[in-house]
Amino acid sequence: MRIMFTTQLIFGLIMISWLFAGADTLKVGSPAPNFSLPDENGKECTLSDYKGKRVVVYFFPKAETPG
Repeated sequence: MRIMFTTQLIFGLIMISWLFAGADTLKVGSPAPNFSLPDENGKECTLSDYKGKRVVVYFFPKAETPG
């Protein structure tokens, strides 16, 4: 009985994750949403500041952290 409940719970969680999996994800080729981040000097940069220019955004883990 306990195994059956655990199996149903896991299946339910998988189904819920599939339901919401694509809700907030971007599709390849779609425009990035506007966002702001600090640069290496602490100055805030916004993606819209570069409108009309080619931009490469690269995220990497902080040094000495898993990532």
